[in-house]
Formats: sequence, structure tokens, C-alpha cells
Amino acid sequence: MTRTTPPRPLDIEAEFPELASYRKTCTRLHPRRGTPEPCQSSIGGPFLWPADEPWPACRAAHPRDTGRRIEDIHRERRVLDEAWRRNLETGPTDEERDVLAELQREHHVPGLQDTDPVPLLPLVQLFAKNVPDLVAPKGRDVLQVLWCPFSAHGRQATPDVHLRWCKATECTPLFNPPSPELVGDAWYVPEPCTLAPEQVVEHEYVELLSESLQGRIKEWEEGNEEEAGVEAASRGEFLTYGEDFSIAPGWKVGGYASWDVTGPHPVTCSCGAPMELLLAIGSMEWGGTRSWVPLEDRELIGRRGANTPTRVRVGRGGSLNVFICPADPAHEHKVSLQ
Repeated sequence: MTRTTPPRPLDIEAEFPELASYRKTCTRLHPRRGTPEPCQSSIGGPFLWPADEPWPACRAAHPRDTGRRIEDIHRERRVLDEAWRRNLETGPTDEERDVLAELQREHHVPGLQDTDPVPLLPLVQLFAKNVPDLVAPKGRDVLQVLWCPFSAHGRQATPDVHLRWCKATECTPLFNPPSPELVGDAWYVPEPCTLAPEQVVEHEYVELLSESLQGRIKEWEEGNEEEAGVEAASRGEFLTYGEDFSIAPGWKVGGYASWDVTGPHPVTCSCGAPMELLLAIGSMEWGGTRSWVPLEDRELIGRRGANTPTRVRVGRGGSLNVFICPADPAHEHKVSLQ
């Protein structure tokens, strides 16, 4: 599987030479539904795991006795995918709607206490050898990200993210790790996806550019909008820095963080070092803009589910940014929901 981000619509650094000092690379992961192996980078796939190491669990205090079954979530998606593939106008039949109603039902586990361990869900496994912007600690070559399938963690109501660095040669395939009886939100259950890592160039979030550069970019965008005409402008069919030249959408490693919800703020490690973006967990692969849609996927624009292959959604459809300390990745990471 290969995915190729189209060239940017124009050379933005020729338009604004100062942007050369605000340039970084990131690696777009390009998840697509598939059947990954444990020795592959993947989202929602099987992990490599040390034979003598227990599977991690969430022990933070929060309700965990009510939710949906993972197998029901996967089956619901299969039923819906088949129904809409069969008929884009009518979708599920009456019989399928009855099945879906049962699959969407919440269940209760009597006696499950708020601090009983909940096995974490495997979210993403990345091998440094095929993800260019993934800088692994010395002696480690695999990043594994797991999370608790309940939202009640902190003020932002996000699942609790756990990072783990390991060495592939010290692990063996683990196809059936412990699994929670229930999950709090179907959006936290990823569909198995293979990856097609691709390194691309990004530019810093607009509010973190110099004020003079921000002003010139705004004038340029206003000129693009005026030139596009009223009808095209109303559909957003004109170039903007944020949508077309700044930060790649979707799942990615490294590069710049988006701050569309909170506005930019410093992310500092407990040791005092400024933290760097490790991973962006994106709800949509190309958001609402077409300029980042891979060349191989142009015909899929507008097709149901094409923009959300992992079926993971964070917040109201934004991105969960995971930051680490560049001085020592073992230091506690931080997250920001945007």
C-alpha cells in the first residue's frame, strides 16, 4: 500500500520566505483497513510483547461497569458498511436495524468497582525503521500506544493514553491480549489498519508565527478569497495557510501541533524542557480540505467511511496530540485535545 500526498498548491516559502525557518517534517501514517501482522506498524493490530510482561491495565478511579461490548461494536460497523455499500440511498433494511439496535445496547457488569483493573486497548504500534520522524530512545525501536476505553480521565474527557517503548527482538507476537468486558465509547475501539508512512513538510501553526508574518498571510488569504468570487468563497474554495500549507491532517508522527480549539500554549515537561509532538491521533484523515487527500484516494472523496478508516474519534472530531520530552522520552508525556 502506498499513499502520496499531492504537492502543495504553490510554493508557500517562495510567497513568504520567512516560513523557511518555521519548517519541519512529519510522517503521515495513512491508516487503511487491513489485516496487519504483529511485526508491522499498525493501528488496531496485534502487538509484539515480552513473554514475561503482564498486559497493562487502567486502575484510575472512574465508573467502568456499564458500556458496550467490543465484539458488538465491530459487528455493528460491518453491518452498516455492508448496508451502505449495498444501497447508498436506503442503507440498512428493517431487519438490519433490529440487529443494530441490539448491537448498540449498553450492558452492565455487576460488582465491577471503580478501581478494578481495566485492560488497556492496543491502539497503535510503530517501528522506527519505517516511520522516519519517530525518534526512539537508545536501545528501543518500537513505540506502542495503548489507552483506557473510558473518557473519565482529567478535564478534557479523553481516554488515558499509555506509551511504551520496546525492542522488537525481545518480544513475541501477541494475538489475543486481555480485553475489557465493556468499553465506555465505541469511538475508542480502532478497526485494524495497515499503515503507509509518508514524510511530508509542514509549517508552524499560524498563531505561533511572527506578528508581521501573520498579518501578511491574512492579507494574502483575503486576496485569495476575493479572487475566488462569492460563490466559490462561500464553499471555501480558495487557498488558506491553515488548511493547505501548515499542518497535515490525520494520524501523524512528529511535526507541528494544531491548536484550533484552545489556541497555542506552552507544553513543558516536569524537568523544564519544552516538549515536542510525538503523535497526533486524528479523527479524520483529511478533514474538510481536499488538498491533503492522497493521490491514490482522490476517487474516494465523499465516499462514506473513506475519511475515517480507523473509526477512532476524539473529542468532537478533532485531534489528540501526544507530547514527549526530547531530553528523556521516559519522562511523563502530556496530551492536548484539539
